[in-house]
Amino acid sequence: MKSFERISIDPAVMGGKACIRGLRVTVGTVVGLLASGRTHDEILNAYPFLEQQDIDQCLAYAASRLTEREVPLRPS
Repeated sequence: MKSFERISIDPAVMGGKACIRGLRVTVGTVVGLLASGRTHDEILNAYPFLEQQDIDQCLAYAASRLTEREVPLRPS
């Protein structure tokens, strides 16, 4: 899996969901905002501590997660 230096996963932060740089903003929140039609500028204005690279990495992380597939070790 590709390394995502701006994405952190910590069980003590947001229940272990993928977050941006340890902040309490999840990748899911950012991707959801984009999916609902918000622009990058609107997101950056709503979350002034985020950077454009954070949004870009959220999208890249979400895309990488979609390409993963779980394969059972033994057919059931």
